[in-house]
Amino acid sequence: MQDDKHVIEGRNAVLEALRAGVTLDKIFIAKGEIDGTLKHIASTARAVGAVVVDANKRKLDAMSLTHAHQGVIAIQAQAEYATIEDILDIARKKGEEPLIVICDEISDPHNLGAIIRTCEAVGAHGVIIPKRRSAGLTATVAKASSGAVYHTAVARVPNISAAITELKKSGVWVFGASAGGDTQLWQTDLKGSAAIVIGSEGAGISRLVGEHCDFHVSIPMFGKISSLNASVSAAILMYEAVRQRTQKI
Repeated sequence: MQDDKHVIEGRNAVLEALRAGVTLDKIFIAKGEIDGTLKHIASTARAVGAVVVDANKRKLDAMSLTHAHQGVIAIQAQAEYATIEDILDIARKKGEEPLIVICDEISDPHNLGAIIRTCEAVGAHGVIIPKRRSAGLTATVAKASSGAVYHTAVARVPNISAAITELKKSGVWVFGASAGGDTQLWQTDLKGSAAIVIGSEGAGISRLVGEHCDFHVSIPMFGKISSLNASVSAAILMYEAVRQRTQKI
């Protein structure tokens, strides 16, 4: 079986990988099920030099890690991560204040994929994840992101607290999303250089990482449930940042 980090599954994910210029060794396409989308994937792959292989459903099912391959599986040449400096450089080249999301031990690949998808949608400059106790750029994450992983810089670091310190040295303010935060989201200024920290699904932001945050921001809750899913919280904070930046309030 292929390494999870090197497998790309599903039509959208494979197409976005091709569009992003990701180097693919092979693309396996379901034999006898060539429709317009699969034909487009095959022709695009051949044009960039990837090997296209006909495969029966049994082979694809055996290769699949997500169990939802939609008739196409690609093998990536290598999984590529960015650096923090790469992410900051993306913002510089765009002439924008950095907008970064830091995922503090997000272990659910579907949550991480959804966060990356929102980052790409809002034009955030990158995502930072830890090497340990976190989902990585796996096939499941790629599919959950609808291929956004191939358009979003993701840095994988040994230590989140050290990464925050590095960002602060570059003038980035760090905002931790916390149910008990002392600053409500609507009163938080996110127009400048900002990194938003999203904690793990169960425990939230870890104590040490929380101590490194400049602000602890809470999302107003009006019902009986006291917290939101990690990817939903990330989306709300990111879109509030975009709203402030685009409306110049």
